[in-house]
Amino acid sequence: MKIPLSLLALAFTTLPAHADDAALDHAILDIQHQWEQINYKLPQDEKVQAYAALEGKEAALAGQYPGRPEPLIWHGITLSSHAGAKGGLGALGLAREARRQLQAAEKIDPNAMQGSIYTSLGTLYFKVPGWPIGFGDDDKAETYLKKALQLNPNGIDPNYFHADFLYGKHHYREAILALEKAQAAPARALRPLADSGRREEIRILMDKIRASAGDDFKVAR
Repeated sequence: MKIPLSLLALAFTTLPAHADDAALDHAILDIQHQWEQINYKLPQDEKVQAYAALEGKEAALAGQYPGRPEPLIWHGITLSSHAGAKGGLGALGLAREARRQLQAAEKIDPNAMQGSIYTSLGTLYFKVPGWPIGFGDDDKAETYLKKALQLNPNGIDPNYFHADFLYGKHHYREAILALEKAQAAPARALRPLADSGRREEIRILMDKIRASAGDDFKVAR
């Protein structure tokens, strides 16, 4: 039997604050696991539709918890992933909406989720084309990625995405150091698939740096 959303909302308003937080934490972890399955397990041609379905859940959760940044952050992350999977100019609308969600989360709590807002914004500004096509801006990208590292200096995600930015700017020595920090990041007990997937991306990026740097790779080491 399906329970009307209005009744679900009413039920949550009657819970004590700590139970409300626990319910949100559980919902966010479920969204994280769904994103991981899409991002790391689904075939490429199935990702766009799956991301769109997950975005609907995130939007509903954001409506249920209007004062919390976490649903907005994950909505922004999924929209960014959706844009990457879709590609082309048709993805710009998704990227703009991702930025809007992340900026809304920043207004609530810029430090939420250990700098995930800034990791995601920095990656968006780096990956999206610049003016006049899109809003991409390497200076803003670098600023946001460094903010993320200030909040989570040893995290696997901020170090990986900073390394990707550095690789794109041909700063191979710095990119390798960032990847080594990402490799050394502590495991996340509740997110083994995310960790294994990201570590594979670290390995791939390291191979790209070796190929790009050539004889300079030993110097970079």
